[in-house]
Formats: sequence, C-alpha cells, structure tokens
Amino acid sequence: MKILSLIPPMTQLNTPYPSTAYLTGFLRSRGLQAVQEDLALALVLKLLSKEGLANIHKACEALLAGKPEQDWPSSLHSFMDQYASYSSTINPVIRFLQGGDSTLAHRIGARGFLPEGPRFDALENYEASDELEGGGDPLAWAFGALGAQDRARHIATLYLNDLADVIKHAVDSRFEFVRYAEKLAASQATFDPLADALAAPKTLVDSTLELLTLAAIDRHKPMLVLVSVPFPGSVYAAFRIAQTIKREHPNIVIELGGGFVNTELRELSDPRVFEYFDYITLDAGERPLLALIEHLQGKRSAKRLVRTFHCVDGSVQYTNFVESDIAFDDVGTPTWDGLPLAKYLSLLDMLNPMHRLWSDGRWNKLTVAHGCYWKKCSFCDVSLDYISRYDAASAETLVNRVEEIVAETGQTGFHLVDEAAPPKSLKAFSHELLQRNTSISWWGNVRFEKSFTPDLCNLMADSGCIAISGGLEVASDRLLKLMKKGVSVAQVARVTKAFSDAGILVHAYLMYGFPTQTVQDTVDSLEYVRQLFAAGCIQSGYFHRFTCTVHSPVGLHPADYGITLQPLPDVASGKVFAKNDVQFDDPTGVDHDALGVALNKALYNYMHGIGLETNVRQWFEQRVPKTTVAKDFIERALAGATQE
Repeated sequence: MKILSLIPPMTQLNTPYPSTAYLTGFLRSRGLQAVQEDLALALVLKLLSKEGLANIHKACEALLAGKPEQDWPSSLHSFMDQYASYSSTINPVIRFLQGGDSTLAHRIGARGFLPEGPRFDALENYEASDELEGGGDPLAWAFGALGAQDRARHIATLYLNDLADVIKHAVDSRFEFVRYAEKLAASQATFDPLADALAAPKTLVDSTLELLTLAAIDRHKPMLVLVSVPFPGSVYAAFRIAQTIKREHPNIVIELGGGFVNTELRELSDPRVFEYFDYITLDAGERPLLALIEHLQGKRSAKRLVRTFHCVDGSVQYTNFVESDIAFDDVGTPTWDGLPLAKYLSLLDMLNPMHRLWSDGRWNKLTVAHGCYWKKCSFCDVSLDYISRYDAASAETLVNRVEEIVAETGQTGFHLVDEAAPPKSLKAFSHELLQRNTSISWWGNVRFEKSFTPDLCNLMADSGCIAISGGLEVASDRLLKLMKKGVSVAQVARVTKAFSDAGILVHAYLMYGFPTQTVQDTVDSLEYVRQLFAAGCIQSGYFHRFTCTVHSPVGLHPADYGITLQPLPDVASGKVFAKNDVQFDDPTGVDHDALGVALNKALYNYMHGIGLETNVRQWFEQRVPKTTVAKDFIERALAGATQE
C-alpha cells in the first residue's frame, strides 16, 4: 500500500510544516511505503511565476474592464502600471529568495530593480529619527553597509506581499500567504459556508491547486492519501484537494487529521464532510493510522478503528477501540525526503532579529516531548491529548534524530516545536549535543520558570541555542495567578535576562482581553513590557487577543473566572461541523479591541528600538489611567529587590 501525505495551502513558505515529515518517517519505520508533497509551496510557486503573473494579469483586466481608474484598488493600480517590470523580475526574485542567486541582492537593495507597490509604504516607519541612526536611508539603521542580503530579502518580501494583495483583490478574496480562507472553517458550527464555497465556481487559485493535486496523484499513484490541517487557514484548500481526488480517483481513500481536527472537529456530526474524506482521526496520529491501514488491508474490522470518525449509512460514527499510543521514543525520525528543500522561500517580513526566525531560513522541526509537562494554564486546551498526555523522548534519542536529520537534509538549524520544552529535557539535550560535539543551531518554546538559571541558559547557548520564546501573557501578577501560569513578572524578568545575557534572543507571547482584565491592568501590562524591552530582557513579542475555547479551563468553568459564556449558535440541521471558540460576557465591559490597537502599535515600535522612553499612555488614542507600576520595577526585580 502506497501512502501519500499532503500539506495543503497555506502553512509556511520558508520551511515544510512538519506533520507529513513526522508521519512519513513513522510509516517508513514500520516498513510501509510512504511519500509526501507540499502543495502549499507548490501553489505559491506556480502563482508567483512569470506564467502565473500572466494569468493574474488577465484576471485583473477582466475585473477592471470598464471601471474608472480612480475606483481601482491601489494594489491593482500599481500592478497594472508596472506589470512589465513584475513579469521580468518575478522568476529572478523567487530564485533569489530560494538562495539561488545571491548576487542579485545588490540590485534589489538599490531600490531601482523591483517595482514597488503599496506595501512599500511600510518603509516610511523606519525613516531616520532622533532614536535611529542612518541618515536619509530608512533601512540603513537595520542593515547597515554589510547587510545586503537581509536588506534585499526584506525588499523582496514586500514585493511578494504586494503580489499577494493583487491575488486577493483580483483573483480570490480569501487568499493570504498564511490564513487562507480561514473564516470558512474557524469555529464554524455549520458546514454550510465551506460547502457553499466548494460548490462555487472555481477561482484561478482553485484551478491551479486542482492541477497540482492531480499531478501529485499521477506521480505517486497512492492507495491512501493523508491530508493534515494544522490551522483553519488550511482547511478550505484541504477540502478542495479531497474534492479533486474524489472526482478523478474515487477509489483512493482519503484521511483527514491535524491540529485543526483535534481541536475543532471533536463533535463532528455532519455527514456532508464525508463526501470529501473517508476517515477523520483525532489526536496523535500514529496509532489511529496503523489501525486504519490494517482495516484497509482487511486485517481489522471497522469496530476496531482508533479515534476515528467515519460515515455509515449516512450517519457519522465515532469509533475508538482502546489501544495504547505509540511511545514517543518509538515514533521514528521525521524525514523530509521528497520535499523540495531547495525551493522554500527565505522571507524577511519583520526586521526584528528574533521575530524574523518564523519566516527566515529553513528550520528542521523537532519535538522534545509529546504534550506539556505543566498543563495548568487556564487559557490553554489542557483537556486535549496534545497538551494533557505528556511523554518525553530521551536526550540520546533526540540527538540521534538530530544527527539523522542533518545527514538527510544537510541543514543544521532546528526549531523545537513543543508547547513548552521541559527544562530538565533541555539540560539533558544540551549536554548530549556537547558530549557528542554535534554542532547545530536551535530554538524553541519554554515556560519562563526559575529552573532556567543563568548556568542552564549558558549551557543551552553553548550547545547551540540561539533563541527562546515563552508566554508572559498578561504581564500582571494578579492575572498570571488567575491564569495558573506559575510565574510572576519579577521571575520572568530574571529568567529572560539570564537568557539574554547568555546571548539567546527572547520572544514573549503576550495576551490582552483575559477575563476581568481592566484598562488599568492593560496599561500596567504595557509598562512592564516596555521596561522588559528597555532592560534588554526581551527582544521581541506578540500580543494575542484572548479567545475562550470550549476545551480550556476558562471555557469549562467560566464562573471561576468571573464570566458568563454566550450560547453557541444553533445548527438548524442539527449537524455540527466545528466547535472551539466561544464568546463570553465580561462584567468589566472593557473595549479590548480598541486597546489592542495601541498595544500592537507600541510593541511594533519597541521591537525596532523606538519609543522605549515614551510614556505608555501616549500609545492610546483614548484616555487611559496612569500606570501604577514603579518606573524601576524591572530594574529592582533584576537586582532581586522585589518580592514574589
């Protein structure tokens, strides 16, 4: 039995999403014939080519015919005016972003080679000011005289973002490089919006994806296709792929899994979904997949499927024959064999040295442990398997996997994609790397807990750790306690400073809109963040709007957090599709969305070294109270003068 795993649009463009690499490696370790394809990358490369732009240009002409030019969107106006330049530069730019023509950086960086559209307006944010050096060149402060490659990749990324806007306005209004058509899937109680979209006339994006899908099927001729959907922004394309396969190759069995399924489709009851997929599996995929393969081979009845939805006589059934999951030490080494590693695009969206890691460079993805060793945070889906079932691999196993992956890919960069990598495991991992003289660069996500001492941070840096991300969430001790984070602001300051002093970049995940969070809490949180940046504790951050999910402690026990959940929308047919986010009423009545504009504006500037001495109230358009945080709080915390 040949098994094909597919990555649907859209995920990442700089590196493969790891789900198919994990599954392919596992299946091969069990002696099965497994291959993989990244249709997300393939779609973008097809659209962003000379041939692809010609088709997009035709779509623009058809859309704009008869419309006065003053009514054209600015992105389309720019594209039509400069189409000849786009057509002649697109292939060289893609090749440059793939690392194939480094000398082109000089022409791109000179700002005369590429056409520039509305996305280039963002460069005005970097104009010289009292806080920046660089004279009249808005990018000189970031890249200087020696950063030609980075400068060119940032300019080329803006160029691609302009083209993405053109596709969105002229070809498919749902198109984005990451969140493609996510509104059709995210927390949609009914399948109707997705069904309507799949029945609608195909766009150029749809048609291109169909051709790529059929080409992949013809190349591999699989009996079983696995489609992994990690995010809502990859669901629509996954269904388009399945629709295409079912139409042209109805005998091929298609299975759906991934992070989106594991969180949002746990109460699935709409049989229409099974017009596209034959089976849908939940949680860690290895055991359900083995059971499904045995079923398809006639070695196991349908009653012995594991964590699997399927449709019987028009009715959705969920079967979970209880079997133990595959131990994390035994899942095999991920493999990227079959994925076009030389064709991924190294983009540079954000100039911040830490923030850029998510889109810059090709990172091998690796997991230290299944699940989370803390599993207490009240905003997290701690009741689900991917958090609740903790199973760590040994340091020896991890470094064996590292060495196998480096030998296969030739790449020594690793992104550890754990929910929160345990300090104990990272200490052992670092020791094992150093003992074997295995030279890699690695980064990952942690909890900012006190176990990360200066000695451990230095050990991690010596072993190749270059960056760490972690959740500070709402920088408020009251709210951190309510969240059950198990950390305080002072502790986070000391831990992050230890990482920074060891030469490890630090990114803080931040949150606003948590239940009972007041305007005062928000202002104080931003002041803590400002001080953390100013003190060199963190170099990057991102503010997320809190979302209540049905699987989190907040969603399961709302009264404990002072809120009331709003009823979920009724499904007229009684057939449920997705269920995850849930709206709630917070008695504080704070307009968190308005505050979020100020928070993100401030953070964007902090990440570029701007405004660190500015009073935080200046970022808010509305009147807000003065901060109650002492101006030297973080300084005193670092000196050990604050109480926990």
